[in-house]
Amino acid sequence: MNVAVAVDDGVRYEARSNASEAGPAAKRVVVGYGFWVFLLSDIVMFSAIFAAYAVLNHATAGGPGAVQLFSQRSVAIETGCLLASSYTCGLMSLAIGSRRYSATYLAALVTFALGAAFLALELREFAAMIAAGAGPQRSAFLSAFFMLVGCHGLHVGAGLVWLVVMMAQVVVKGFRAKVERRLLCFSLFWHALDIVWVWLFTVVYLMGVLS
Repeated sequence: MNVAVAVDDGVRYEARSNASEAGPAAKRVVVGYGFWVFLLSDIVMFSAIFAAYAVLNHATAGGPGAVQLFSQRSVAIETGCLLASSYTCGLMSLAIGSRRYSATYLAALVTFALGAAFLALELREFAAMIAAGAGPQRSAFLSAFFMLVGCHGLHVGAGLVWLVVMMAQVVVKGFRAKVERRLLCFSLFWHALDIVWVWLFTVVYLMGVLS
């Protein structure tokens, strides 16, 4: 019995020792995990707005619907800009990993330009709809549309400001560990916006026109 207890205690001690040697996770992992939690909460918010849009999709109150309002050509260009910006954002992450300043700045500049082009096209679409009397107050469908697409556009605008701030930090502080972690979070945020846009394009623009 004493031998069994001794062996058992030995195993427990060894397990505790191994756990202690493993130590806490790297800060990069902890920050990435925490930011994923934030992104998931953001996706939950978008899911709620998507659900509201799906319910109000046909509540046009006699006003224009998706077929009359949406320009597939403009939306296709917007989609191309945002997806291309995600690719250049990935190139920026690779350049940061290899400590290449010029490649990082160039990829960040192209990402910013593509994101700004996306935002400009979206704002032009909003302005044209409002000028045609199809503002958010016209019907429940348009209220849900402006809420969903506008919320995504607001995120893109915030991402562009974030990117400018991050490039300023790279210029001043270089590739410090803290700056790299923030750039990792920005990259996750930007790719998440692309995923949301793919759903938005499918549900709002593609299914809206086809229905």
